[in-house]
Amino acid sequence: MRSPRSFPRALPLLELGGLLLVALACLVFQLRLPGRLASEADYRTVAGWLRAEARLGDAVLLFPWWSERARLYLPPELPVYGYLGSDKDDLSAHPRVWVLGQPELPRAGEADFQAAFLPQRTAVGTSRRAGNLELTLYENGRHRPRRFVASEAYVKARVYLEARDGTRRDCPFDGRVHRCPGPPHLYVAPEWHEINSEPRHCLWMHAPGGMQRLVAEFDGVPAGTELRLEGGLIFEYASHRDARLSTTYYGVEDVASGEPLLEIAQPPGLEGLQKASRALPPGEARTVKVWVRAENPDRRQVCLDVFALGDGAVVSREGT
Repeated sequence: MRSPRSFPRALPLLELGGLLLVALACLVFQLRLPGRLASEADYRTVAGWLRAEARLGDAVLLFPWWSERARLYLPPELPVYGYLGSDKDDLSAHPRVWVLGQPELPRAGEADFQAAFLPQRTAVGTSRRAGNLELTLYENGRHRPRRFVASEAYVKARVYLEARDGTRRDCPFDGRVHRCPGPPHLYVAPEWHEINSEPRHCLWMHAPGGMQRLVAEFDGVPAGTELRLEGGLIFEYASHRDARLSTTYYGVEDVASGEPLLEIAQPPGLEGLQKASRALPPGEARTVKVWVRAENPDRRQVCLDVFALGDGAVVSREGT
């Protein structure tokens, strides 16, 4: 029978054996990895297909989401999506989506991708291969045509700081942004920001503090649509839970009636893109005010957008 004292002496040998196994596994992984990667020629082949066949309004979705090298080669006019959670994105602005996949990559998770992406999507034709790249076109059944987008209409907006008693201080447009009196961060303009890992092109609207609101008025919001408000706190600020931080409020009102149409309250610690929507009845186009406020504006950097969405469109299969 082996003495209990011999076990501690065997531990270094066991540890060495474990390290050797890990090293061998890493070596095998590195040796196999080049055969799973796409070459520059593969990317250029796919880019040629997209230049020849993509339509206005199409988008490219990367699978897996972290296969970012593709962005260097794809046509610049095509929006490319690839971020943590992009598999679930409706991509509702796009009637067709090209999935550029690399299923041979380690931990690609093809089954999980398909479970998130495929509902309400229909493949058009068959997949094509260029080396380790796979390109597939899908009709996007989650498509909702944009009949109004606040971030695209911002130049004609009327922007001002609104006190609780209704008095206003205008934020004149300087050719690039609507700049308000006071701190330099108080302005309204479309910018790229990240909301919980998701890049968003949205309206920068920083809460001014107290009961004061930063407001942007927009004309011509069409009736008979779905009015949708989407926004959130940028970067890591949403995760902060300091006691002195305050809830951020942002919403949409009808100017003519003063009726609140949509409102979101985002307390400290609530992360991610927040959404609210409602149906607008048929009738005349509306003028709406989009607003944001937070009693304590520290780390309450809001980026938002407002859409008027039409019904989903049927995508033609011609020309694919």
